[in-house]
Amino acid sequence: MPAADQEKAIVLQDLSISLENYSVVLDGVQLEMPPKEIELLYFLASHAGKVFTREQLLEQVWGFDFFGDSRTVDVHVKRIREKLGERQSWQLKTVWGVGYKFEIHS
Repeated sequence: MPAADQEKAIVLQDLSISLENYSVVLDGVQLEMPPKEIELLYFLASHAGKVFTREQLLEQVWGFDFFGDSRTVDVHVKRIREKLGERQSWQLKTVWGVGYKFEIHS
């Protein structure tokens, strides 16, 4: 089991995402984010580089019993991007025609 799964936290140079206490810290400042935004960001960051469709994200983050629209994912990604801003070392990227991925730049 990867360390991120055991600790329920992902730590990058300027970003920390924790499911232990549902927090996102960017540049040392804790951001206010609803639980689903944190869960979505954590899921994508814990699978960095892998592209997920909206349907896969709904299934993984919202669960099988979610009956909403797949555009729910788009709205959450937009809100996360607004809170995180632009970064050189990583980004929440749209893969047109497919879905989204969390990309870490070296």
